[in-house]
Amino acid sequence: MDALDGRLIELFAREPRIGVLEASRRLSVARGTVQARLDRLVGDGVIRGFGPEVDPAALGYGVTAFVTLQIRQPGGHDPVAERLARIPEVLEAHTITGGADMLCRIVARSNADLQRVIDGVVAVDGVERASTAISLATQVPYRTLPLVRAATGTG
Repeated sequence: MDALDGRLIELFAREPRIGVLEASRRLSVARGTVQARLDRLVGDGVIRGFGPEVDPAALGYGVTAFVTLQIRQPGGHDPVAERLARIPEVLEAHTITGGADMLCRIVARSNADLQRVIDGVVAVDGVERASTAISLATQVPYRTLPLVRAATGTG
């Protein structure tokens, strides 16, 4: 990655609906250059998508919680992750090190609804125990542009 890649990613992160032609104008490079760079960045897995960023709270899911799970070891993590993926409120699940085996980010409509979601998570075959921490406020939202700037020397 170089500085142009960084500027291209930043532009599409700020304005995901911008077209390739407009991006080429703003970056002062040929349209073919922008398209080739985007194709390479997508092909290399650097850019994973151009879809809308959805706010769960705007959909009525105002409660965010982080749940650590202890998994029954003989069954493994993959079957548990597959079952968790069927629960719409489970936004992410990560295999982790430390005292727990998996970390999930979940959302719910209310604290009472959070209990329903947690009950669904704990009912997943292979989950032995769960511990939950409710997020009170997002201090640093998920972001990747600082990494792009650091990797390309543009920031």
